[in-house]
Amino acid sequence: MRTLIRPTGFVDSPFGHDGKVARLAGGLMWFAQCELIHPDGTRELMPVDGIEDCFDDAMAADWRRLTSARAPLQLGERTIRLDQPQVMGILNVTPDSFSDGGTYADSNEAAFAGADMTTAGAAILDIGGESTRPGAKSVWEGDEIERVLPVVQRLAAGGNAVSIDTRKAAVAEAALGAGAHLVNDVSAMTYDERMAEVVATSGAPVILMHHRGDPQTMQDDPRYADVLAEVFHWLEERIAAAVAAGIARDRMIVDPGIGFGKTVAHNLALLNGLALFHGLGCPIVLGASRKRMIGALANEAPANQRLAGSIALAVKAAEQGAQIIRVHDVPETVQALKVWRGLRDQALTPRLA
Repeated sequence: MRTLIRPTGFVDSPFGHDGKVARLAGGLMWFAQCELIHPDGTRELMPVDGIEDCFDDAMAADWRRLTSARAPLQLGERTIRLDQPQVMGILNVTPDSFSDGGTYADSNEAAFAGADMTTAGAAILDIGGESTRPGAKSVWEGDEIERVLPVVQRLAAGGNAVSIDTRKAAVAEAALGAGAHLVNDVSAMTYDERMAEVVATSGAPVILMHHRGDPQTMQDDPRYADVLAEVFHWLEERIAAAVAAGIARDRMIVDPGIGFGKTVAHNLALLNGLALFHGLGCPIVLGASRKRMIGALANEAPANQRLAGSIALAVKAAEQGAQIIRVHDVPETVQALKVWRGLRDQALTPRLA
């Protein structure tokens, strides 16, 4: 264990603050302070100015990762820049997903819906054939392949950037063979021991998501001493395991796993402290769209009435420097982020005398 560095004290622009602010992961956010999270659980607030004087080697390495730019993702014909937030559209071709189960079970309807998401501004389409909502049962890999393959083939052939959302190596292998460009594994390659081999051989990027337990048990009284630090260290271990399996670190994306073995309080803590995870040196994907925490905070609103809450969380993620925001409601989220981007662009425009 070591002291972790959480960027905070965000400022509108770096102008006039030379040496007093740092840029977060090469993106649109600058920060003037850091919260140091020590191994004993104590926290210390420090200004960026002079902070490097207190670093040991491990903290210096974390600082370099926090402040270095993230390379673009090359997904088929599409280059996805990561110096600004991008939208990943969720396309569940399942009968039982928590929010849109059954909506896109027909492959033709799913393909048209995916194309519409790209037109609306989604940079990546995330296609899943198995629900991982709390309480969901596992799906046989043959059924999962049958659900996702026609949709992957059509959307990839149309020039879309396609992600396959699966825990199973056979499904990932089939989807990558059909044109998918990215693997989104909610188990961080712990569910299927062959997944790391499939990803390493393919050369595709992979999303490693934190979770605790499986979908049937993950919400049975999850507990953490410090959810931010524990999720950070768990993801760090998964990154090390992926490197050992032959996957380059610059092909990894991390996800703190909102709702996967967390209470509402845990989820809120992760969102408030999301900037910490830039210290892993990988792009961050945040998936909080329509999730249970929104209903818990808003009079038990059902999943199909959580748009406003989903947008609030998407903007919060952008303000913490998240590079990829995974959502159901693509047009509305893209519009919200365009307005957010307009505010950032104005703040980052030098004022002339």
